[in-house]
Amino acid sequence: MGDAISLTFLGTGTSVGVPVIGCECRVCRSSDPRNRRLRASVWLRAGGVSLLVDSGPDLRQQALRERICEVDGVLYTHAHLDHVAGFDDLRAFCWRRSEPLPMHGTAECLASLKQMFGWAFSPDNVHQGYVKPAARVVDGPFSYGALRVTPLPVEHAAMETIGYRFEMPGARSLAYLPDVKRIPPTTMDLLRGVDVLVLDALRPAPHPTHFSLDEALAAAAESQAGETWLTHLGHENEHAELAAALPPQVRVAWDGLQVSLAPLTAGLA
Repeated sequence: MGDAISLTFLGTGTSVGVPVIGCECRVCRSSDPRNRRLRASVWLRAGGVSLLVDSGPDLRQQALRERICEVDGVLYTHAHLDHVAGFDDLRAFCWRRSEPLPMHGTAECLASLKQMFGWAFSPDNVHQGYVKPAARVVDGPFSYGALRVTPLPVEHAAMETIGYRFEMPGARSLAYLPDVKRIPPTTMDLLRGVDVLVLDALRPAPHPTHFSLDEALAAAAESQAGETWLTHLGHENEHAELAAALPPQVRVAWDGLQVSLAPLTAGLA
């Protein structure tokens, strides 16, 4: 797109993706490509910095589709498998680096990654071609050049989970919350007035660990976000029908969607 800062949706689906294995519902059989959803993840490009948020099981396919060649860091929301199972595919980005690849997450998340992928974090990991992680605990805001990243703690199942707010001078602010059941008041204070909000909206019916559509719409309204994009969508959501039923400032994301965060534009490609 040529923008100084932009967001690409690598995947907008649930932990099982859409189509769902063995399902013959009309969404899973749909010919609309926007109803085909890989596991949720995004790619942020800001001032020459390339960041992944999560490394789900579809990472290889997503990276090839978007021609992602270099990554400067990976930001993890939590350690559920649909957000980390593509960890080994990160080695392709380590080949192009002389230093280990920064991986940001809560202490709990990084501990889970070290348990799952102990070989990568081992001091004996000196072999060429392996993932070389540099674990960095997220316990407050941090920066990549001019890009400021603020963690956004939320409630999602029993696992500690965070989203992220991104801010860069001269660009629209962004908040990404793909897995959430409740937003604590302190986190809502950090969200309020964000320019672009990306929010979990699993399905119309209530779910014990994810926002339903109504819960997502209520949170979007409370945040006073300039625009909201819905993600982590299950096969209960038919894209065109859902989009037609939403308020004007709320939209349905799809795999491959690029959103410019340049000032005064919301251009799509």
